[in-house]
Amino acid sequence: MIDISKLTIQSLNKHLKDGDFSVRELAEVYLENIKNKNPDVNAYLEIYSDVLEQADVIDKKIKAGDIKPLSGLPIAIKDNILIDGRVATSASKILKGYVAPYDATVIKKLKEQDVLFLGRANMDEFAMGGSTENSVFGVTKNPIDLSRVAGGSSGGSVAAVSMDGALASLGSDTGGSVRQPSSFCGVVGLKPTYGGVSRYGLMAMGSSLDVIGPITKTVTDSEILFNAIKGQDPMDSTTYGEGIYSQREVKSKMVVGVPYHVLENGGLSDKVRKNFDESIEKLRSLGYEIKEIKLPNIEYSLAVYYILMPAEVSSNLARFDGVRFGLHVDGDNLLQDYLKTKGQGFGQEVRRRILIGTYVLSAGYADAYYNKALVLRQKISEDFEKAFSEVDIIVTPTTPGPAFKIGEKINDPLSLYLEDVFTVPANIVGIPAISVPSGSVEEEGVSLPLGLQIMAPHNSEKILFEVGKKLLNE
Repeated sequence: MIDISKLTIQSLNKHLKDGDFSVRELAEVYLENIKNKNPDVNAYLEIYSDVLEQADVIDKKIKAGDIKPLSGLPIAIKDNILIDGRVATSASKILKGYVAPYDATVIKKLKEQDVLFLGRANMDEFAMGGSTENSVFGVTKNPIDLSRVAGGSSGGSVAAVSMDGALASLGSDTGGSVRQPSSFCGVVGLKPTYGGVSRYGLMAMGSSLDVIGPITKTVTDSEILFNAIKGQDPMDSTTYGEGIYSQREVKSKMVVGVPYHVLENGGLSDKVRKNFDESIEKLRSLGYEIKEIKLPNIEYSLAVYYILMPAEVSSNLARFDGVRFGLHVDGDNLLQDYLKTKGQGFGQEVRRRILIGTYVLSAGYADAYYNKALVLRQKISEDFEKAFSEVDIIVTPTTPGPAFKIGEKINDPLSLYLEDVFTVPANIVGIPAISVPSGSVEEEGVSLPLGLQIMAPHNSEKILFEVGKKLLNE
């Protein structure tokens, strides 16, 4: 019997090389596990019908001596990343039955690596939400405690890895959508540098913030998967080539910046604060120098994010009009068609963000809101630049607390938005950030995971991997 709970991308490659088992045998174990657990967790919206056929094709290649670093990797893909010929709905009614006509660049790269696509993962509708409660297909539950959320918006991608329903997955991160659920479910989630991974074939939410990131069980696996999907892409003009950002080198003695002033306003529970202080002590014991830093404008990050992101959402979602693809609802005229299609097709949170975005971009308010937010975004970026001239990495908790109960915050959008307080700045500035498991807190007799967020300068993912591996003794 294959013990998938102990499997990593690295060890899988060795097992396949040594002939310990075939990709088909591995696929059968994953499919069985998904069959047992997915009805409760709801991580997957669809398991592909050709998983075993895919496995047989990869096995043939391996037999012929053609084995790649990711050969046979059982992977889940978030429902907003396009795979040619497969359904992709962004967990929304408005894209019911939409079949992708081409591969996203990340998918193309994974196909070249012979990965095994298991299925598409649940998410908050159009990636809007922090709990996967905004999916038209129902909430994804936390595999560690089914009464709690898995986090969002990449809740399905993260839960799939956490419940051993996939060895790795891809999610998208606009304000913390890979890192926050990873923290809630006890796995590793990476948000790469903006432009480090192509967004071609990702359904756009906030185009200046979105980035595709890997979700894995270990930091080493995160590095392997990131290296497979990164790189410049002519189909995405925001991807960067060599020389745009100078990559910081990993040094033997690195300085860790801690913005303690942020923690005071972050709504941290005492238990989370204690866990964070223990993580700082661990970094100190590993030989890192700890330095308190100030990020004067970081407190405005959430406000800036919730102006810029809805503004971009209102532009990006205008294309879903019921005319070219997806749901179409007949009205008396063209305008009625639009109104009825969007009214019935979009969920409550999506409609809320479109309305906010349209408002902040409107003629009378763009100066008061949108343009001011752009100025502040620049200020926050300058704060980080200054901080990174003194330190190598910056650490914060990933979230203010552990996973919350399903239904606890869904009617209070503001408290749900505050879940992003630590993750949003990295998206505003465009720097890479990783969430690694940092221990757990006991609540109602259940041990709930917490995460530590590590941020580095642009294009310095290497440093994140180095520090993460040391922290987790990999």
